[in-house]
Amino acid sequence: MTANQAITVRDPWALLPSLGNLDAYITAVNRIPLLTPEEESRFARNLRERGDLESAGKLVLSHLRLVVSISRQYMGYGLPHGDLIQEGNVGLMKAVKRFDPEQGVRLVSYAMHWIKAEIHEYILRNWRMVKVATTKAQRKLFFNLRSMKHSMKEVSEQTHRNTLSEAEIEQVASTLKVKREEVLEMETRLSGGDVALEPQTDDDGEAFAPIAYLADDSQEPTRVIEARARDALAGDGITRALAVLDERSRRIVEERWLKVNDDSSGGMTLHELAAEYGVSAERIRQIEAAAMKKMRKALAEPA
Repeated sequence: MTANQAITVRDPWALLPSLGNLDAYITAVNRIPLLTPEEESRFARNLRERGDLESAGKLVLSHLRLVVSISRQYMGYGLPHGDLIQEGNVGLMKAVKRFDPEQGVRLVSYAMHWIKAEIHEYILRNWRMVKVATTKAQRKLFFNLRSMKHSMKEVSEQTHRNTLSEAEIEQVASTLKVKREEVLEMETRLSGGDVALEPQTDDDGEAFAPIAYLADDSQEPTRVIEARARDALAGDGITRALAVLDERSRRIVEERWLKVNDDSSGGMTLHELAAEYGVSAERIRQIEAAAMKKMRKALAEPA
C-alpha cells in the first residue's frame, strides 16, 4: 500500500490487511502518513458541512496508529490485542464523526477519550471478574486501583504479595475518595482467580487461553515514562490547570468531570448546572469548552 493509495481511499480498511494478520496490519497503519493541521481542518470541515465520507476516511486512516498505541496499554488484561484494536477503531470513528475543528483542538487529543472509552467498555464486557463493575464509580475505581497497585508494587519490589496492605488500602481510599470497603471489594475481584489462565480442555488439539497472550511489559522504558507523566498530570497538573479558571468555570469542570457522588451517579448534568446558574445548557457547554481550552494551555506550559 502506497501513501497515495492510503490517502485517496474512501473505505478506511479497503487497503489494509485484516486484524487476523496483526503484524502486517500494524506495519501498514504505521506507514500511513500523518495529516498536517491544515489538511485535518479541511477534511473535518468537509465532513461536518457536506457529509464527505472520503474526508472521514482520510481522518480515520491517519489516526489508526493512535489506536494501536493506546490499545497496547490494555494488553495486561489478557484480551486479544486485535480485539482491543478493533474496539478502539470504533471509538476513533465515533470521534471523527463528532470532531469539531473550530474548537482549536487536534483530532489526536479529542479522539483519545473515545478510543479509551470503547476499549474500557470492551474490557468490562469480556473480563468475567469485573462484569459487576457497572456504575461510573465502580469503573473509575477498577481502572485506577489496577494502576495504583502496579505503582505500589514498583515502590515495594522487595515484597512478593499481590494484595494490598491495610495502609495501602487506606491510601487508595483516600486518594480516590471512596470507602475503604469499596476498595476491599474491588481488590478481592482483582486478586481473585476467576480467569482460567490454562486451556480448559481435555482434547489433544490446540487450545488458546489468556496464558497464551498475557504479557508483562510493565518495565518497558516508554511505559514507565508514560506512567510517571500521566501520574504527574493527574495530580499537580490538574490542580495547576484548575487554578487558572474563575470560580464558576472551575466548579462546572469539577462537577462534570472530577466528581463522583455518594450514589455513584457521577457529577451534575449540563441541565442541572444550567438550572442552578439560570442560563441555558448550551451556555454551560460553552463555558465548559472554554475552561477546557484554558486548562489544556496551562498543562502545556512548563511547571
